[in-house]
Amino acid sequence: MRVAVVGSGPSGVYTAQSLLQQDPEVRVDVLDRLPCPYGLVRYGVAPDHEKIKSLQHTLRTVLEEERVRFLGGVEVGAGGVPVARLRELYHAVVYCVGAAADRRLGVPGEDLPGSWSATEFVSWYSAHPDAVADGFLRGVRSAVVVGVGNVAVDVTRILARGSAELSASDMPQAALTALAASRVDTVHMVGRRGPSQARFTTKELRELGSLPETEPVVKAAELALDPDAADPSGLPSAQRRNVEVLRGWAARPPGAARRRIRLRFFLRPVELLARDGRVGAVRFERTVPDGHGGATGTGRFEEIEAQLVLRSVGYRGVPLEGLPFDPARGTVPHRAGRVLRGVAVAPGEYVAGWIKRGPTGVIGTNRPCAKETVASLLADAPALARREVPADPLPLLRAAGAEPVEWSGWLDIERAEAALGAALGRGGPVKLPDRAALREAVGGAGTDRRHG
Repeated sequence: MRVAVVGSGPSGVYTAQSLLQQDPEVRVDVLDRLPCPYGLVRYGVAPDHEKIKSLQHTLRTVLEEERVRFLGGVEVGAGGVPVARLRELYHAVVYCVGAAADRRLGVPGEDLPGSWSATEFVSWYSAHPDAVADGFLRGVRSAVVVGVGNVAVDVTRILARGSAELSASDMPQAALTALAASRVDTVHMVGRRGPSQARFTTKELRELGSLPETEPVVKAAELALDPDAADPSGLPSAQRRNVEVLRGWAARPPGAARRRIRLRFFLRPVELLARDGRVGAVRFERTVPDGHGGATGTGRFEEIEAQLVLRSVGYRGVPLEGLPFDPARGTVPHRAGRVLRGVAVAPGEYVAGWIKRGPTGVIGTNRPCAKETVASLLADAPALARREVPADPLPLLRAAGAEPVEWSGWLDIERAEAALGAALGRGGPVKLPDRAALREAVGGAGTDRRHG
C-alpha cells in the first residue's frame, strides 16, 4: 500500500512512523510545501532551545527509513497538486498540515505598522521561507507581547537576549545582526487573566529570570487580584510552581539591570494607538476575575508605550482547497481521523495533528493523535488496497507541476548551512534565509531511488 502524508512536522513524521511499525509492506511519501523537513521543530522552536530542536534527530531517523521518501517543495491544494489528483496517486492520504493562521485581537489599530503576530516574528528569526521582510526592531525601545503562553515567553526571551548568546545558534545572520543592534530595553508580557491561568510552563518562565543583564518585574498588586495566587496550595502543580516563581520576583527589590521584562496581568487590549504613523502605545482595560475562570472589564484603562506589538493569543487552522473545513473549529471534520465529507466518511482521506484536533497540546501529543489516525487507516486498508494506483507517483507529481526536493536535496541544504556557519565563524550551521537560497543549495546530485 502507498500512503501520502502531507506535512513533515511531528504529526506527519509520527504518522509515517506508526504506519511503518504496523504494516511491513507500506510505502510512505512524506510531502511538504517547504524544501526542508521537520515543520515547527525547524521553524517554530526558538533557536536557543537546543534540547527541543534536537528532536529533529528523532524525526530524521524516520525520514531516512528505506520505505519512506521525503518530497519537499510540493504544494498541495491551491496552486499546487490538487487534493483529488493526490487521492488518485495513493491508496490513502493523511493531511498533517497544522494550524497556519494566528488568532487576531480584533481591536482598532491592530493593522498599524509595528503590530505583528508572534508567528511572523518567529518566522523571521527562524528563517522561514515565507517570513516577511526585516524591520521588526527598527526604532523600538519598548515592546508589548500580548499573551502568556510559551510562544509569548519565547519571543519575549529573544527580544531580551544579547546577540552574543545567540551567535552559536542557527539563527539567520540578518536576524542576529538586527538583534545585535536592538535598543529594546523593556518588554511587557501581558495577560487578560491572572497568573494562575497563564499557559506558560515553569521551565520556560524561569528562563526569563536567568537572562544576563535582564530583570523580570512583577507587580505584587496584580498578583493579589488573583485569589489563587494569594494561596496557590490548591492549584495543580504546574500552575502552583508558576505562581511561586512570580511571587518570588514580585518580592525582590528593584535592581539595576539594563533590560526589564515586565509581566502584567488582568489587562485586556482594547486599542493600539498610533504615533507618527505607526503603533506607539497599547490601551488596556483593567480586568478582574469573574469567579468562573475568566475575567471581566472594570471600565478603568491604562496605556503602555510600545513601538512593537506582538500578539500571541493562539493559532487557527486554515482551509486546504479540496478538503472540507469547519470554520468554527478551524479543523477538518473527521471521525477518529477519517475525513468526513458531509456526514459520510471520505474513503482514503485522513487527518492528524492540529488540523485534526485544533492547536492544543505539546509536541508529544501528536504521537497518540497519529496512532489513532493510523489505526483507522489500517482498519480500512483491505478495501483501500484493492484500488489500482501508479507504481511510482513521483513522475506523475512532476507532471502535475511539482518540483520535489528529495532527501539528497535536503542533505545538500544541510551542507550549505554548515558551510555558511563556518564562513561566518558562528560555531555551527546557520539557516539559509529564503526559498531562492534553499533551491540554489540543492545541487541535484543524483536522485533518491527509494521506492523505485
